[in-house]
Amino acid sequence: MAYTHFVKLIRPKKSFVYDIYWLFARKRLDIFLARLSNPIGPWTDDPILNKFRFTNVFRAADRVSQYLIHLQYSEQDPKEIFFKTLLFKIFNKIETYNYLEKKLNAISYRNFSVDKYDKFLTERMTHNKTIYSAAYIMPSAGNVFGYKFKHTNHLELLMRMLKDNMPDLTSSCKTLNDVYSKLLSYPSIGKFLAFQYTIDLNYSTILNFSEMDFVIAGPGAQNGINKCFESLGDYTFEDVIKMMADTQELECNRLNIEPIELWGRPLQLIDCQNIFCEVDKYLRASNPELNSTSGRSRIKQKYSIDHSDISLFFPPKWDINHKIPKICQEKPNGDIFS
Repeated sequence: MAYTHFVKLIRPKKSFVYDIYWLFARKRLDIFLARLSNPIGPWTDDPILNKFRFTNVFRAADRVSQYLIHLQYSEQDPKEIFFKTLLFKIFNKIETYNYLEKKLNAISYRNFSVDKYDKFLTERMTHNKTIYSAAYIMPSAGNVFGYKFKHTNHLELLMRMLKDNMPDLTSSCKTLNDVYSKLLSYPSIGKFLAFQYTIDLNYSTILNFSEMDFVIAGPGAQNGINKCFESLGDYTFEDVIKMMADTQELECNRLNIEPIELWGRPLQLIDCQNIFCEVDKYLRASNPELNSTSGRSRIKQKYSIDHSDISLFFPPKWDINHKIPKICQEKPNGDIFS
């Protein structure tokens, strides 16, 4: 896809670490693919990738996204899909959703009660269990809803969405940007979260937009961009992400590396955005002299080997599931989530 608005007076100026963006993406994808046939490892000789945890190059292949996609395609009711997607993503933690499901017997918008869900989540907190993922920072919305606990405010936020008929309003949107704008209008959902939730909903059957239509650069991606480029010229952060998606084939050819594809599906804007986040982390270890640009000097999460079976399933509308090796096709027990 060509982006005609890239014809601008001043183009971004690449930094000396620019190529690491593509080399990192290729090596991280190689690890993902190697694991499918070799669950024991080792999968790379890169010491940084061996030591620290980095998300998959393709966002939809990550454990949390895979859980969500399985969840979405176990439902047919659009309201149920919307509700379960947002409930899951607000906490973004598989263990929290599984806990609620066990306590409630079944999760559904039909039995959704702020008091009931709040009771169980508060109970889990009192047992020193973390209910939110560390991947995203969720503002509390306490100044809007007034509850003591962040999770109570977020349950009220979800209830407001249901009362506003957001499931139907979302389904009737004409563009990915429209979905994003509706989510952005709610308290405590900033630009980054609104975009992430938009992509999550777009995995499901209630939306069917191209992931090449729209992107928002999160804080981590902006840090990565600032390291990979000395200056942006007339480009915005989003322009740079679109440029990366648009030139991926040329850049892989230039560096003599295999195309970075998920069984024929090239990098989408959301993937290019996420790679900048991960490259920012990688460069903290490989090029610590650049850390002053973001203020972060270390990678928090160490890598730990997970030998659980890998069960992969992607939105059928992408038409790639039939290309997945049979060894990692969807398993009835969902072993990847145990």
